[in-house]
Amino acid sequence: MAKKAKKDKEAKKARTELKNQKNQKKQEKKFHKNKNKALDGDDEDESDQDLDEILSSFTKKQTELEHVDITAVERLSCRTHPLMFANPQHNKRELFIFGGEFTDPETKLTHFYNDLYSYSIKNNSWKKYVSKNAPLPRSSAAVAVHPSGIALLHGGEFSSPKQSKFYHYSDTWLFDCAERKFTKLEFGGRDSSPSARSGHRIIAWKNYFILFGGFRDLGNGQTSYLNDLWCFDISNYKWTKLETNTKPEARSGHCFIPTDNSAILMGGYCKIIAKNNKNLMKGKILNDAWKLNLTPDPKKWQWEKLKNFKNQPSPRVGYSFNLWKQNKSVAFGGVYDLQETEESLESVFYNDLYMFHLELNKWSKLRIKPQRQTNNKNAPLTSKRKSNKDQEKELQDLLNSILAKSNLNDDDDDDNTTTGSNSIDGDDEGEDDDSDLDNPENITISNQLPHPRFNAATCVVDDSLFIYSGVWELGEKDYPINSFYSIDLNKLDGVNVYWEDLSTIEEAKRLGDRDSDEDDFEYEDDDDDDGEDNDEEEQDVALLEGDEDEEGENEDNGQAQMEIPDERSWLPHPKPFETLRAFYLREGANFLTWSISNNKDLKGKHLKTKSFEICEDRWWERRDQVTLEEERLEDTGGIIERDTTTKISKRR
Repeated sequence: MAKKAKKDKEAKKARTELKNQKNQKKQEKKFHKNKNKALDGDDEDESDQDLDEILSSFTKKQTELEHVDITAVERLSCRTHPLMFANPQHNKRELFIFGGEFTDPETKLTHFYNDLYSYSIKNNSWKKYVSKNAPLPRSSAAVAVHPSGIALLHGGEFSSPKQSKFYHYSDTWLFDCAERKFTKLEFGGRDSSPSARSGHRIIAWKNYFILFGGFRDLGNGQTSYLNDLWCFDISNYKWTKLETNTKPEARSGHCFIPTDNSAILMGGYCKIIAKNNKNLMKGKILNDAWKLNLTPDPKKWQWEKLKNFKNQPSPRVGYSFNLWKQNKSVAFGGVYDLQETEESLESVFYNDLYMFHLELNKWSKLRIKPQRQTNNKNAPLTSKRKSNKDQEKELQDLLNSILAKSNLNDDDDDDNTTTGSNSIDGDDEGEDDDSDLDNPENITISNQLPHPRFNAATCVVDDSLFIYSGVWELGEKDYPINSFYSIDLNKLDGVNVYWEDLSTIEEAKRLGDRDSDEDDFEYEDDDDDDGEDNDEEEQDVALLEGDEDEEGENEDNGQAQMEIPDERSWLPHPKPFETLRAFYLREGANFLTWSISNNKDLKGKHLKTKSFEICEDRWWERRDQVTLEEERLEDTGGIIERDTTTKISKRR
């Protein structure tokens, strides 16, 4: 044992010496590179354009526009960090995308946008709006939408073409979703509105917009992260800064979501001084959770720190987070930095999809379902639709008869009523939409989640998650992902791919394209004698892998035992691969009976609605257990998966 320990120590010293030699070569290479730049007179800061001149020139051109220019386009141009939000008006299935930035891979120059795009989900069509009243070009701003039909936009960032100089906005804009019109709001004093920033988050709650966090560039490589809390009153169009006894750590890129009487804050990113180098600011990915308790009087709002949630995803930043219905939210993608030094950054990127249940404080991982084997796979789609509608008619007749026996029918109830299943009409609606699309042949379906990325623009409309753009990195290079998708969150039966261009990413992977030497990104897992840096790295890897290993272990145990405790075992249980719609069609009568016995003050359509809400909660409550059962069936050959050699198959 002594000889082995001695050999291990000598080998470790040799590896450390080799690593030091590599680092010395890299520093010499970097020094000569900078020296040559200086000799050639290539000073980016000096040669880059002045921000004031750029913005002044753009403002002048914009004011010369005499009217709003509306153009029908095939799609919007590639960009990253734009705003994407839905039109909240009733039955208005429409998305808006504003701003963003794009760096040309050849010239390395960055361009910022301030054009507005609208996307009609029904017609699969895009329109571009250019107006003199639009905010100046920006990316990484914050926006929230109020049910009344207005959206509030604040802040964002802009840079010179070579990104050597940055500017953060502090302006506030209202956007009328019906008129597609921006209005800039003016405020009195310096402290009458939130300061300049980007990477912050805004949510809408009752009569308020609530803003938290963000960061701003202070110049000279210094960045300030913020943790101030602001509320905007829609009734008087005023910002108010709120002071609380305790508050979360300063951050940007966090998740911020409203509930009935609170707001949940999770994760985010900030920079701290490295332990071993006070001149190096090292990124810190936060994994904490807070609740902002909300009351009608904003001055009484207070923060409360929460414990980690059940089945929480591994630490990450830049994952997109959206409210889905009233008590659920959905998260996609993200990035975790494994190793960060002065010369390099090595990260892992995600493309997993999670649902967070706000009432249960529980995370669930969502998976795209594989294609199931059917006895009559050639049966026409029209006969399937007819069968679904026949089942719904039978269910409605049964529900009405149950209500009639208890004398709980509405006075205007008849056999044709569909109330009580309104929430599941989306399944048929999604299929009917295909016939309304102008170019259905251009939409394909993939049985795999989109390519890993962070900072994707996402938005939920009805029960569909829309995903646009995002960033993937290799070494020091950023690769924008020019793509657009949607996923039915209820059915999870595939990813609708409207367009997707991964050619530059695939080429980068093939060539190992990196701006610096390969050694810059070689991950060393041996310990130096001082051990400080590597200890931090090991902690990062353990933190990253710990949750996943634990989750995998739990899943393995769950598969062996095939049982997750059921707190409401008296309620019906969903079957493997059964959609929410199918579950309600099968068990709707039982849920209605249970609703009648527990809601003495309700009748008719309100009882039907309540029965579906209970059914929906039950379907998600047992999702983890059902997922284990589905995986067991896949392992035993009960499911035929789609051909993964052909990633995308044509849509019906």
